[in-house]
Amino acid sequence: MRTRNHLISVAAAEFDRNGYDGTSLSRLSRSAGISIGALTFHFAAKGELASAVEDSGREATRRVVEDVTARGGPALDTVSALVLELGCLIEDDAVVRAAARLTQERAGAGPAWCSCWYPEVRELLEQAAQEGQLSPEVGPRPAALLTAHLVGGVVVRARRGRAGGGRGAVVAELRELWRLVRRGIAASPEPNPEMPK
Repeated sequence: MRTRNHLISVAAAEFDRNGYDGTSLSRLSRSAGISIGALTFHFAAKGELASAVEDSGREATRRVVEDVTARGGPALDTVSALVLELGCLIEDDAVVRAAARLTQERAGAGPAWCSCWYPEVRELLEQAAQEGQLSPEVGPRPAALLTAHLVGGVVVRARRGRAGGGRGAVVAELRELWRLVRRGIAASPEPNPEMPK
């Protein structure tokens, strides 16, 4: 199990950096420090290893979504917390970034990574609209799509080296952008909600 988890971690870093097509089994075995035979003992093919990375990334994402949504509170505040927690997860976890990339590059291989969080965001924004938390000019669907584009941008930005500012730089950027988004979609200006640091 330890070797399997090590292979998933190494493969995630390679898939995140080089994509599915740019990653070979020989490169993975060298990066993991094991033979091709040992690698294929655990994962018969590159696709099988990619699926394991995707599953691991989706599971990590689901845990964050469940944790944030279990806290309760106003729907728009929950969306804010979820967006920022996803940003932290994306910045810190190559498995999550790799899962996001692989589910785009390997169409039909498994559920898209965004299916772990986007439905909850959309549902929360629909709830926020029903409760009068969104501006009457803002529909929950376009607000959810904007959120999806923002989170997708975080994946790309984190992959490209944390915006040149070290650990936390991508989340700091996201926090600033989300403040602008929230100001534009909220029914009325509210005091800054408690946001993760």
